[in-house]
Amino acid sequence: MPTKKAGEIMIPLSNYPHIPHWTTIREAVAIFRTSQIEVNGIISLPRVLLVFHKDYSLLGLVRRRDIFRGLEPKFLRTMPHTHRRELFDMEVDINLIDLSTGKIADAMCELADQQVADIMQPIHSSVAPDDHLAKVIYKMINRDITLVPVIDNGRVVGVIRSVDALEEIGRILEEKAQQP
Repeated sequence: MPTKKAGEIMIPLSNYPHIPHWTTIREAVAIFRTSQIEVNGIISLPRVLLVFHKDYSLLGLVRRRDIFRGLEPKFLRTMPHTHRRELFDMEVDINLIDLSTGKIADAMCELADQQVADIMQPIHSSVAPDDHLAKVIYKMINRDITLVPVIDNGRVVGVIRSVDALEEIGRILEEKAQQP
């Protein structure tokens, strides 16, 4: 039983949400909220958006946590982690929460107009359509990533998410279990 290749298990780029680098964080949040990915009858929301240059070359990706970091008010960003933890671990007077969340919401609204190019992550790995599932999994493990672009002749043709790779592993395990 041969394992499938990357091109056989990928989501085609036309079916995966992607954005130009000048998209704002505000617009990216809207895309995260409204995009749906359907694979084998299962619908899910994206965890990652691919970011492209105007010439359609892949520049990077934006994860949900990159959005969170991009919207983090500057006064929190410059604060040492120990102080941040203390700030959010303490018991707070419920009447003061509205005051602080209002300021944080205002700061997030101001930061939401920056471009995703300012917060995106570089692409650390990719696979070719003819690469086997083992190579996809190897790259995901060794790069600690959950999405790998599939590139053919220098152009992105699709993506493989960790859930897609796991689905293929499940298929293999089921078929093996059914063999005598």
